[in-house]
Amino acid sequence: MNKILVSYFSASGTTKRVAEKVATAINGDLFEIEPKKKYTEEDLDWTNKQSRSSIEMNENIKPEIVSKVSNLDDYDTVVLAFPIWWYKEPTIIDKFFEENDMNGKKIYVFVTSGSSPIDSTYKNLKNNFPNLNFISGKRFTGTESVEDYKSWII
Repeated sequence: MNKILVSYFSASGTTKRVAEKVATAINGDLFEIEPKKKYTEEDLDWTNKQSRSSIEMNENIKPEIVSKVSNLDDYDTVVLAFPIWWYKEPTIIDKFFEENDMNGKKIYVFVTSGSSPIDSTYKNLKNNFPNLNFISGKRFTGTESVEDYKSWII
């Protein structure tokens, strides 16, 4: 069996909780995609056009990340998890791909969202990073069973 890394970005904690469940279910290692400047509740106010997240998404500003994955070569498979923002991945995810060489990795993507489907987000990632090996994308709520996670990845 190959070694699996579960990388996640979670501004509010929702995606983190699901990523931890997924990592436990599939025996994967966890890596947090952590912004150097943490998001506040005000930063995440999508109804405010001047909030940090609104500006980042509208102007394609990619926040700095605390660290790269130091041992990425040890993994064959990467599970990438994040919330959907404005029907696509937060710009920090694009920064993560720019800073970590995912060539040759099998990439599974899962998102958390109250209502947005993954379709446009997954398509956007595949278009932005056409040389990468995206295997599958799912939307998870955290209510899935361990078997649901295992059957998706393993």
